[in-house]
Amino acid sequence: MTVTAGIDVGTGAVKAVLFEVNGDDTKWLGKHTERVRQRDPHTLAHIAYEEVLNQGGVNADDVAYVATTGEAESLDLATGHFYSMTTHARGGIYLDDNARSILDIGALHGRAIRIDERGKVLGYRMTSQCASGSGQFLENIARYLGITQDEIGELSKKADNPEKVSSICAVLAETDVINMVSRQISASNILKGIHLSMAGRLVKLLRAINVTDGEVLLTGGLALDDGLLASMNESFEEQKITVKAASHPDSIYAGAIGAALWGAFRHEKLARLGRMAMAS
Repeated sequence: MTVTAGIDVGTGAVKAVLFEVNGDDTKWLGKHTERVRQRDPHTLAHIAYEEVLNQGGVNADDVAYVATTGEAESLDLATGHFYSMTTHARGGIYLDDNARSILDIGALHGRAIRIDERGKVLGYRMTSQCASGSGQFLENIARYLGITQDEIGELSKKADNPEKVSSICAVLAETDVINMVSRQISASNILKGIHLSMAGRLVKLLRAINVTDGEVLLTGGLALDDGLLASMNESFEEQKITVKAASHPDSIYAGAIGAALWGAFRHEKLARLGRMAMAS
């Protein structure tokens, strides 16, 4: 039995998980999220780590491996660091073993990842950092419209005449939204238009890595946005692509989960090599 932790430091939030791993059997011990909100991400990583230790009822000395991902390469807690593309792939297949591609939609970019049944990365493509298909852009628009992020999805689904945002550049897209408000277009139709525009760009990413069927799992900060999920499936249907977008209640933890599981694998591998060395 091995206890491992995964810590995913993102631009918008820090996620931590704690697992007990025994061969192919895994057990959740804890999970916690801290929104960054102009606070130091590494300080938040310590807070999140302490929280999952408390949830799991274990001491730091009981943790065999602390695996980090995202912007956590220099975190002093880390035993080892893993590239976020591989952790989202591994965490995604853990959450949904039917998924054959991952859409990691974070604060600054969207990333499409094609995987096999084991979570091995077969291909990927990412949006540019300035694109209007990111969580930060949507958060800025919500703030301008005077709504909370939790309201975005439901409002989007109530749209009756969505107005798409044409610009790829986030700054110009925000100007488009300001013009829409001045034309008295409803918040629902603005948000639905943004979701459809984002979905169109994300579908292009998937097509660029030859994802044409199967299930795609949304991960990252926007994974639980029901409006975006609905728009993704509308875009697939419109383009006659036999792909289904899905989400999971723990989708935001995919990177941290993947890090913890890769950490358990690396720990066991190093332990096995150590035993072999002693035997020889």
